[in-house]
Amino acid sequence: MVIVGAGLSGLACALHLLGAGRDVTIIEREEHPGGRAGRLDMDGFRVDTGPTVLTMPEILGEAFAAVGEDMTDRLELLPLVPAYRAAFADGSTVDVHTDRRRMTAEVARVAGVREAVGYLRLREWLTRLYEVEMRSFIDARFDSPLDLLRPDLARLAAAGGFGRLAPAIGRHLRDERLRRIFSFQSLYAGVSPRKALAAYAVIAYMDTVAGVYFPKGGMRAIADAMAEAVTGAGGRLRYGENVTRVERSGDRVTAVVTEGGERTRCDHVVLTTDLPVAHRLLDHRSRRLVPHRFSPSAVVLHLGTDRTWEQLSHHTISFGDAWESTFTEIIDQGRTMSDPSLLITQPTRTDPGLAPEGHHLFYVLAPAPNLAAGDIDWDREGPRYRDEIVRTLEKRGMNGLDASVRAERLVTPVDWARLGLARGTPFSLAHTFAQTGPFRPRPVVPGIANAVLAGCGTHPGVGLPTVLLSGRLAAERILAASSRRGRR
Repeated sequence: MVIVGAGLSGLACALHLLGAGRDVTIIEREEHPGGRAGRLDMDGFRVDTGPTVLTMPEILGEAFAAVGEDMTDRLELLPLVPAYRAAFADGSTVDVHTDRRRMTAEVARVAGVREAVGYLRLREWLTRLYEVEMRSFIDARFDSPLDLLRPDLARLAAAGGFGRLAPAIGRHLRDERLRRIFSFQSLYAGVSPRKALAAYAVIAYMDTVAGVYFPKGGMRAIADAMAEAVTGAGGRLRYGENVTRVERSGDRVTAVVTEGGERTRCDHVVLTTDLPVAHRLLDHRSRRLVPHRFSPSAVVLHLGTDRTWEQLSHHTISFGDAWESTFTEIIDQGRTMSDPSLLITQPTRTDPGLAPEGHHLFYVLAPAPNLAAGDIDWDREGPRYRDEIVRTLEKRGMNGLDASVRAERLVTPVDWARLGLARGTPFSLAHTFAQTGPFRPRPVVPGIANAVLAGCGTHPGVGLPTVLLSGRLAAERILAASSRRGRR
């Protein structure tokens, strides 16, 4: 059994297969595990280059439990309080708590008792939505659109899941600031809140109800712990080897071949690479009449500084005054935001050991058009946009930021493309209706009996919890297929 890629989906798949007694080899092109949950060490600053938000840790715990391990023996997860701090152009701030009472009090402080009552109704709706979606649509295998026809489909429709996200949030909250807090997540799914399905409010549930965590040692600690569990259970990890082709006999993959020419035989293969790369390796051409639509990208600025700013939390969302126009600029016009909303993560607020003593680490994410949506020369415009982001942050209260920088790295859409990510986006395919659930690219490829796809390009989609689920679902497919072959 060969898994191509030691990202989080590949590691989760390996743990579930090892727990079922299978022989597993993971081949990874980088010198470390993690995939899109990448890492960068710069002058003593330990940088996470991929996701910074961890929710639903119980799904991660299931992967460790598959091989008889307790996740807490390998990972120390720290709950973030608040989960986020939202800062607005009018100078107001809202601390987003996952605790029901604390968040109710915060909403009442910011927007009054009526909005607090609306928040409680919204929280109940988000919880119902999550319970329906998780058991029947997120943590579920789909082989065709007919698989949607299950009892929870009616419950999801009755809950308003097939309406639009922005109006659904608006039915509970009137305050524009609060509406943003519970709908901005749709941008990372590749759709504006006015066009996104209300079902994607489930992301807000994960962030604002289930809780946000941070692993001590940084997000890289997740992949390191999973990789250690894989080898502890007898799996093999081969780093620094790039798979360039697969060999087939009839409808079955028989071996994978690396750039160095090493051939590894396999009875099944799981490909966790970006979707176009997986299809190229399998020599598969999509039959879709409409091309896949990819999510917006992001410009990320990693900064190591010699000071901090007390108004910042671990995660701070700095909203510009503009809102609707922001989505239009990024998605429809292919331009950078004229009045940007930014995610500022300061991991050293929770784990000071990620930076040299007396220093601090910042991860600033600015949503941006992907390379297909925009025609921006990022090699030339990137440094200019970096300066624009820094000036914006200084105007919003991070006075003296530029002068405090001691190490930095700028990542633009063209850098994501150089890593092999289609359209230069780390967020893969957009979660439009036509690319959701059974309409998302299937984890099995027509005409190939023993290849399975995993990762954010297939079901259930983008996000750390869903990527982990995709690994487990891939393992379940392989085990089910092996069982069928054994019976025959």
